[in-house]
Amino acid sequence: MLKTFSLDAGRIVECFDGSGCILVYLNPDEKEKKYLTGTLSVDEHTLSSALDPDELARLEFEPEHVALIYKRPKMHSDQRQFFFPVASTGLFLFKQKLVMVVADDVPIFEGKQFAKVTSLPDVILKLISRATTRYLDNLKIINQMTEEIEAKIFSAMENRHLLSLFALEKSLVYYLNAINSNSMLIDKMKFNASKFGFSQDGMEFLDDITIENSQCYKQAEIYSNILAGLMDARASVVSNNLNVLMKTLNIITIGIMVPTLVVSVFSMNVRIPLAWHAHAFWLIMTLAAISVAAFLLIWRWQHGNHRPS
Repeated sequence: MLKTFSLDAGRIVECFDGSGCILVYLNPDEKEKKYLTGTLSVDEHTLSSALDPDELARLEFEPEHVALIYKRPKMHSDQRQFFFPVASTGLFLFKQKLVMVVADDVPIFEGKQFAKVTSLPDVILKLISRATTRYLDNLKIINQMTEEIEAKIFSAMENRHLLSLFALEKSLVYYLNAINSNSMLIDKMKFNASKFGFSQDGMEFLDDITIENSQCYKQAEIYSNILAGLMDARASVVSNNLNVLMKTLNIITIGIMVPTLVVSVFSMNVRIPLAWHAHAFWLIMTLAAISVAAFLLIWRWQHGNHRPS
């Protein structure tokens, strides 16, 4: 699917007649791929890499265009989803147009980052800057979800909360890899700024992107280290909760077995004391109650003696 956009007074507007200078291919079909590789001379491997979510960010210079692939986070809208995937996006800068290849249909030029765009190289900088901003936003969501799961783990005994934490930890690993890959891409762009034709404002904005991306990586690294360091402790909490429950169930089981033993003794098919007593039933029930009370007293006494001083 092809969408075209143009630059109009510092804004990016969609062109429905196909005359724009920005061509956006959303999950291109075979015909569109042939046009990109045949007519525009886009490298077939680079085009495939732009649609591969596992591809690393990179920068290549071709005879007629500049090709770069950067990593962006996918949009997260479902609070029940604990995995945050990343995606690749391909940008191919020609002299008079910019070709963008994405694997999924997402809002592309929305947000305050695109309020003032003066050239095609500026569009590239804005796209990378927005990717960094979305990483930061998703990191806040991950941190919030982690705190909510932590509160549930202290009273939970099932594994689903731990599995949710594992998914968040896996997401942070992918984020760290993607953000670091973007960082190397940004450094290469600064080194080859003359080939992009960045203005003075563009160079300053590129420096700002470098700082923001570095801060984003540090924040993701901190969250990842905290989450990884506490996983063993959280697993121990779940195990301890299970042990406490088993201990309580054992106490209840023993408490039920004691009066059952008393009643079972007097229910044997042999001659036993009180067999012909008029109040034998109530005497047996009283002995059963006394046995339960004695068990509780002994358990409380032992429990109190084993408490740490």
